[in-house]
Amino acid sequence: MAEIAMEQNNAAGKLGLEGDADLNFLLVGGKLIKIRSSTWKKCRFFKLQEDCKTFWHESHKTFKLNNTFSIDEVDSVRKGRQSEGLNKHTDPGVEEQCFSIIFKGRKKNLDLMASNREEAKQWVSGIDKLLNKLRTLSRQQKREHWIINCMRKADKNADNQMTLKELKHFLRQINVEVEDTYAEEIFKKCDTSNSGSLEGPEIKHFYNLLTHREEIDVIYGKYAETQGQMSTRNLLNFLLNEQREQASMEDALKLIEKYEVDETAKQNKRMTKDGFLMYLHQEDGSILNPAHKVIYQDMHQPLNHYFISSSHNTYLMEDQLRGPSSTEAYIKALMKSCRCVELDCWDGANGEPVIYHGYTLTSKVLFRDVIKVIKEFAFKTSDYPVILSLENHCTVEQQKLMAHHLISILGDALVTKPLGDTMPTNFPSPEELKGRFLIKGKRLDKLNTVFNNNNTVEEGTVSEEDEAADVKENGQKAKPKKSKIKLAKQLSDVVVYCKSVHFSGFEHAKDSLSFYEMSSFKESKAFNLADTSATAFIHHNTDKLSRIYPAGSRTDSSNYNPVPMWNVGCQIVALNFQTPHKEMHINQGRFLPNGFSGYILKPEYLRSQSSQFDPDTLPKGPWLQKKVFHVMVISAQQLPKINKDKQKSIVDPLVRVELYGVQADNASKETHYIENNGFNPMWNERFQFNIHVPELVMVRFVVEDYDSTSQNDLIGQYCLPLTSVQNGYRHIPLLTKRGDVICSAGLFLHLMLIDAE
Repeated sequence: MAEIAMEQNNAAGKLGLEGDADLNFLLVGGKLIKIRSSTWKKCRFFKLQEDCKTFWHESHKTFKLNNTFSIDEVDSVRKGRQSEGLNKHTDPGVEEQCFSIIFKGRKKNLDLMASNREEAKQWVSGIDKLLNKLRTLSRQQKREHWIINCMRKADKNADNQMTLKELKHFLRQINVEVEDTYAEEIFKKCDTSNSGSLEGPEIKHFYNLLTHREEIDVIYGKYAETQGQMSTRNLLNFLLNEQREQASMEDALKLIEKYEVDETAKQNKRMTKDGFLMYLHQEDGSILNPAHKVIYQDMHQPLNHYFISSSHNTYLMEDQLRGPSSTEAYIKALMKSCRCVELDCWDGANGEPVIYHGYTLTSKVLFRDVIKVIKEFAFKTSDYPVILSLENHCTVEQQKLMAHHLISILGDALVTKPLGDTMPTNFPSPEELKGRFLIKGKRLDKLNTVFNNNNTVEEGTVSEEDEAADVKENGQKAKPKKSKIKLAKQLSDVVVYCKSVHFSGFEHAKDSLSFYEMSSFKESKAFNLADTSATAFIHHNTDKLSRIYPAGSRTDSSNYNPVPMWNVGCQIVALNFQTPHKEMHINQGRFLPNGFSGYILKPEYLRSQSSQFDPDTLPKGPWLQKKVFHVMVISAQQLPKINKDKQKSIVDPLVRVELYGVQADNASKETHYIENNGFNPMWNERFQFNIHVPELVMVRFVVEDYDSTSQNDLIGQYCLPLTSVQNGYRHIPLLTKRGDVICSAGLFLHLMLIDAE
């Protein structure tokens, strides 16, 4: 397989890192101390292999077969003692020698220490460069990357040649079930030297036959009317007729300059089929409208006019009864642009408050450590404000310490008094609160006492948080009276715009509560209110905040569907971020646009006091914009094997298109399944959906492996708001259950959203 030897030498060049000092440092490798606990610290050799993609490390385990990991598995690299393990098991003096490799999914972090700060810096810088380069590789290059890797695995005796047997193994690797006769046919077609094995250019020919996209040929052929290529005018026709874009000749020319791979064609202002495929695989050809990838909404409205990405029991990594509590869980949520995190605070040993799930066996983590981590990671993905939702079960003494930690660690970023010099009448905007922290919790008095100078009360009694009382209810048969807790003035004073109060009905809230007084609703209560008094709930949310949380009975950390809550204007719809199922996919999709900032501006009819919108009865109004959504599921590419243990298992994929919105818009349609083809299955199936309120519709694409005897396995999924979908022929990336991109896999669809007659 000379092709692959060449690829190895060329790997650094392909990444644009040839001769890079940091990359060369990784290729040489070196010794690092791997840290698992205070007593388990072992010296191990690590190096990057020649493919510039796989790390090898020394292992002293007797039965450890695979001591490599791919850069594809790495989520990020963290400098310093910024993982829970390093923080706990190393001394602050070695801060600059430490770094952590954070993996996607559930694989444990790798905590490492270099012999000096310069080496640590080079390891971090080198891995960072690799990660950034791989993220910017085009999908076309990622596909080749993936196929080359599979070829390498299939070349069992590493002789750079492929026999028919190795070829069949390779086809299984890339998830294609090929009948022996067909495999032999391709093999013979490519084996021009009649040597009984493929090498060099023969492998390239085989690869080309394999990656041929018939459906692209058809689309390209229809518009390539200039000596077999697309002229600027031909491409413009394609953009106007198929993609329904408001494009000009100038736009078409820009695409040719951006994506055409053949220099001669580019000079002639033409697009070849390879350039066309490149365009379809990039941002301009993606389903997500590129204009929505950045902040495109008005961020100067009051805070309660936005949906806010929110997490429940943020400290948990797993379930609600026995799982570990961890600062890592906060990092993961904040890096996913979560803007409201929850802290369940209890008295800890040595006078230091701790965070854990009360009345259960979940482990404990120091309040102070959590605040430090939040400060460090809050604004890495989004600059917009973070709300800390406190559930306080501490005694007054430890509450004072909580207030001290909040003030001393968060510093000026913590909002401790209203913005401006006079008593506000509504919320500041996300823009005004950039880089700031808000505390949600109990407060002893009204906010206007800040301006009256009669704020002398030292401590007082408040009713317990609603959610805290619910947790107790789940553990006890008889419903207890709402218990009272003592609240320290210091902790009360840091609560400004998010004062927790008990909900006593919409009328009471309207007449007696100020804008900053907010309630939390258990899901059953919230769904009931949404069913029986939707319009009143919407009006309530036009000048106040509402937080919804999962029922305490969901001990497995499962989630409720957030869509009905958004439909009545609830802003803080808290989900268990640690549970990667459909509900979290919808949440990630909802907050995917607008710069992934964690804030989405609500539609106008969910912000207006006079709105008569009702998501169930759908009276006439500006929300009713009847549309027809046409979806043609054409094909998929390179779906990963689900059951890697079974040598011969190939996926039988089907695609389902799910819509979530107002009741009348909920729908789901799926294709037939295709037997034994994960490499390039083609469906060409058309679906039609009738839509009433497009602004509230979430679209989820699901690819599953069909199984006649048990539940289908998820292969990949992608979710986004209907208003961010681009029309026309579009590629859709696929994400794992946990929301990580599956390199090289994708769906190819034709989509059209048009006004109903």
